[in-house]
Amino acid sequence: MSVDSIANFLTIIRNGIMARKRSVVLSSSKMRVNIAQVLKNEGYIRDFKVESNDGPGSSLTILLKYVGGSSAINEITRISKPSRRHYQGVGDIKQVIGGLGVAIVTTSSGVVTDRDARKLGIGGEILCHVW
Repeated sequence: MSVDSIANFLTIIRNGIMARKRSVVLSSSKMRVNIAQVLKNEGYIRDFKVESNDGPGSSLTILLKYVGGSSAINEITRISKPSRRHYQGVGDIKQVIGGLGVAIVTTSSGVVTDRDARKLGIGGEILCHVW
């Protein structure tokens, strides 16, 4: 049995938004921090912090962003799953909602948005869509 930590990460954010939380706290990993950095750069979250715990591991605190009483994230959807990976070449990466949203892509140059992947001229695994 495998655990999809990225899907858990996205679900925690989604549940925090539905519960109107100001922030959510979860365990940290390099991939989660990289995705949080992309979300912050694109303006979907206010900020994030990585805090080391007394015990093993560290925690990641994500400060959710609300504009005019509604969340900056309308929908966050996992695309590539452990059971079905979704890879796209640079020419095949499609815009999310006509460019209003972003696809988060893991590439050989790191975790980037679909726009950045097109600029870099590289494809990769489509992790999720956010709008």
